[in-house]
Amino acid sequence: MERLSLCISPCPNDTFAFDAIVNRRIDCGGFDLDVSYYDIEELNRGVLAGTPDISKISYSVYPRIAGRYAILDSGSALGRGNGQLLVRRRGFSGPLRRIASPGLNTTANALLMRYFPQTEEVVPMLFSEIAAAVERGDVDAGVLIHEGRFVYGRRNLELVADLGKLWEKETSLPLPLGAIVIRRDLPVDVRRDFDALLRRSVLYAMEHPSVSRPYVREHAQELDDDVIDKHIALFVNDYTVSLGEEGREAVKSLTGFRPEP
Repeated sequence: MERLSLCISPCPNDTFAFDAIVNRRIDCGGFDLDVSYYDIEELNRGVLAGTPDISKISYSVYPRIAGRYAILDSGSALGRGNGQLLVRRRGFSGPLRRIASPGLNTTANALLMRYFPQTEEVVPMLFSEIAAAVERGDVDAGVLIHEGRFVYGRRNLELVADLGKLWEKETSLPLPLGAIVIRRDLPVDVRRDFDALLRRSVLYAMEHPSVSRPYVREHAQELDDDVIDKHIALFVNDYTVSLGEEGREAVKSLTGFRPEP
């Protein structure tokens, strides 16, 4: 039995994709996983420290860990129309000097710097706190990820820019958001077999979408079913099953590293 540490986020796309593995709905072969859940920036810090065997990461952090971790072909959050949203308080017309970001190591922050290089101060904070901070006026604007992109319209917020659309306009490629990585010092057959297992887990979830709902809801307690459904539909797709050639090209465009097939 191969016991490995697995770190993922509690967001619906991760729990949906990993449900069949974590809850043993499919044959997991010789894998026994110790699963932990963290915010995306905590996940990024974990791989920078080299702590987990397998982890979710922001694609933008990959150049700093490429020597120690390999990107799995399955499990990615990558696609079109799924980019991060830069928002401000409705009616605010001042310059956007202080902008909240879900973490300095996140893809959201990389795109903010790419398209708004004039930003004077980036204020890192937990992704779920950004919308409220913008509403209160603690910052001039904020970058929303995860469910924030679906519900900001319910608040006193307005869209400044869809960073994903800016990326797609510039590159004509899908936007790489997050990947699943595995330690390079694990045996090649272990890495290959886990990648195949994750692919089966994603396919199982797609084929049996209602089965994972209790597990998804357990880790997304503040989200209603409509938001959960939108989240999964947007972030779990064919690229999650396999990056494919276009997906690998998109990752190379963002990070400078082309994942191995």
